[in-house]
Amino acid sequence: MAFTDLVFYVFAAISVFAGVRVISSRNPVHSALYLVLAFFTTSALWLLLEAEFLAITLVLVYVGAVMVLFLFVVMMLDINLVSLREGFARYLPVGIAVGGIIVIEMIMVLSARYGDMPKPAPHPASYSNTEELGGVLYTVYVYPFEIAAVILLVAIVAAITLTLRRRPGTKHQDPAKQVAVKREDRVRLVKVPSEPRQ
Repeated sequence: MAFTDLVFYVFAAISVFAGVRVISSRNPVHSALYLVLAFFTTSALWLLLEAEFLAITLVLVYVGAVMVLFLFVVMMLDINLVSLREGFARYLPVGIAVGGIIVIEMIMVLSARYGDMPKPAPHPASYSNTEELGGVLYTVYVYPFEIAAVILLVAIVAAITLTLRRRPGTKHQDPAKQVAVKREDRVRLVKVPSEPRQ
């Protein structure tokens, strides 16, 4: 067994352990921290696959920004843990079935990878996977990339619309009325007669 294979199996085991602890931990903050561990080990696996750009993007974007936001939300919300675990036994068979399918798929992928397939040729020293990723993303997959961007934009607008619903007792302003207002409607000049000094 090569050293890279050993490193792969170690990081894969840590990643699977962290994924199991994400869904089985009793404390939501601990679950978020295990998710950080899963992201780090996944980025290490991407480094083994010579995808350095994706690995550093995963660390910077998900661990550096998204997980900090998750931790703030989890710590600021008052989460009732008893109500979260009420339907656990009801969804357990479906979870086991999906997990089993994922394990079977992973076994099929690993058996195909380490079977009789020829090893890919090593890349030259001037090879840049960031350039290759950008070239493929903006030439071959430009339309799916743009469609995904539009879908994300629609999701952001929908999330903002859902949070801005009218609540009773809150004050709101109509921007159209604010733009259409004139100076005469807002400012009233009052002439006050001056009184002589005594």
